Amino acid sequence: MPSYRSKSLAVALAATAAVTTLTTAAGTPASARPQADRAEIPVLTWTPCARPDLGGPPTQECATLPVPVDYSDPTGPTLSLAVSRVRSEDPGLRRGALLVLAGGPGGSGVQRLTQKGAKLRAQLANTYDLVAFDPRGTGRSSRTSCELPEVDRHLVTLRSWPAPGGRIDANIDRSRRTADLCAKNGGAVLRSLTSANQVRDMDRLRRALGEEKISAWGTSYGAYVAAVYAQKFPNHTDRWILDSVADPDPARLARTWMANTGQAVEDAFPDFAAWASDPARDADHKGPRLAQHPSWIRPLVLALAARLDRTPQDSVTPTGEPGVPVTGNHLRQALQNSLYGEANYPALAKLIAASLSTDPQTKPVLPPDLAGPLPDADAATTIGVICNDISWPAGETSTNSYRRAVRADRARHPLTAGFPANITPCSFWKWAPAEKPTRITSSGPSNILVVQNRRDPSTPYFGALKMREALGDRARLVSVDEAGHGAYLGTGNACGDQRVTDFLTKGVRPAGDIDC
Repeated sequence: MPSYRSKSLAVALAATAAVTTLTTAAGTPASARPQADRAEIPVLTWTPCARPDLGGPPTQECATLPVPVDYSDPTGPTLSLAVSRVRSEDPGLRRGALLVLAGGPGGSGVQRLTQKGAKLRAQLANTYDLVAFDPRGTGRSSRTSCELPEVDRHLVTLRSWPAPGGRIDANIDRSRRTADLCAKNGGAVLRSLTSANQVRDMDRLRRALGEEKISAWGTSYGAYVAAVYAQKFPNHTDRWILDSVADPDPARLARTWMANTGQAVEDAFPDFAAWASDPARDADHKGPRLAQHPSWIRPLVLALAARLDRTPQDSVTPTGEPGVPVTGNHLRQALQNSLYGEANYPALAKLIAASLSTDPQTKPVLPPDLAGPLPDADAATTIGVICNDISWPAGETSTNSYRRAVRADRARHPLTAGFPANITPCSFWKWAPAEKPTRITSSGPSNILVVQNRRDPSTPYFGALKMREALGDRARLVSVDEAGHGAYLGTGNACGDQRVTDFLTKGVRPAGDIDC
């Protein structure tokens, strides 16, 4: 987090959605904003939208929620948010609505409900209507665009991976170019993409659902947004799950989240190394065994990345057509993505094995999110939120500081080669933050459960402890002894899953922090 990962389902669902461009200002300071409830709340009109072909619940429904571009102008221009739900089938058991919040920034809540709805229903029975939405700029909701060239929208260029040897001149030029294009083409919609506005949109959805209180399961960036909502609207929270959460330091936010990635990947890598050297790899079809001992995997990966830095290797698409050349940064990005869960390990192992092969007929196959450019609207949303939320060091005066930081981070965390410390478009952003980020505190009802994997490659455990500390007695922490990003219904840890399910269905929360 931020992940910049491809949202293929969200993009497919968005094929018929218009790109919304407006010219009204959306940057009114918080002190000048009226309360969100000044805006009239529309009625949601639900229609069937089940996607059984994608494993979604058969009773899934969709609707559209209009929201103001600028909450200080509640009768002004609006955006459309895609909303989805799976209704409880037993009114006698129904407690209320559970809002499912995806990660990102840029993750589709509708997609996540489609993916997780069946598992959630199995765990929670009919306790809740399961509800999700695509945040502004995402999926089937109103979108915007920076009109970035394709070369700047590949995952390995959108993320600030340094050039071989750690050079960042290309990153500086690309960051400046991206910020210029976003300022020129993004308009008021891009300016409105903030965590604070997503929280306001959440409360507008709550009111449209007719719920005085709502429960939530937020994962990754969605957990941060959920924490902000619990701080801003504490009296409207029921049972609150923060899953895979990051350090909430309001002065830094995504700066810290990115900086922590290097250590997060280092923490999660040993689980992949153990899997990739397991003798069982010789006996099953889940992926090749890469070495005979876990300690051999790390130098193997680092040496392969260095070789690909020097000499990129031809790849093929899954259908056998020529693909983009595989560079060291493609391998590093594939590694980080794959560490999100063990289900991703086989594809990574196959990519590594094919890249190591001396057979000229064997070529690596890149995963879809690395095989081509991301849609421009996806890139704009992720960049917009992290740059709009806080101020970053000014690019024109801090380039040498970034060079030093990248050198140091490459030495500390070789697997990520300096990108967590590198410059981003935010250092050249044309807009100052419209309001100060919310500070998470211990003030509010004690109704929060934090669930966190100990070896998370994106939101590391040490960052989650910062959130736990900030919440004080409002929260309890379930520490899950697993690797991967996303603890609840994500790793198969029965203890962790049961603690979350018990809290959501019965209100039973541990008396103190516990380990699973």
